Amino acid sequence: QVQLVESGGGLVQAGGSLRLSCAASGGTLSTYNMGWFRQAPGKEREFVVRISRFGGITTNSDSVKGRFTISRDNAKNTVYLQMNSLKPEDTGVYYCAAGNSANRDPGSYDYWGQGTQVTVSS
Repeated sequence: QVQLVESGGGLVQAGGSLRLSCAASGGTLSTYNMGWFRQAPGKEREFVVRISRFGGITTNSDSVKGRFTISRDNAKNTVYLQMNSLKPEDTGVYYCAAGNSANRDPGSYDYWGQGTQVTVSS
């Protein structure tokens, strides 16, 4: 059973940066596709970005293009989300997830973290 724990969230001013981490236990992240999702109050969970186990990256280009970057450190069994030029509309709870054949669909992921809050003030 894979367990995922996110960290790195917090309060930041618009234009600032944060790096979220997703550490895994009970499994090897390099064998999974890893995704980041976010959920704002009153809204559905939204796909942000995914990295496949082969290194291919899929981004929700409409909302985060050029600002968010996903990476993975297999030695640390950790996936990261670097977020730059943050905007108030980026506020929400950010979740990492793992799945064997996962893509943009939240239902394609098997394991989820508990989430970390990101708040961007204007």
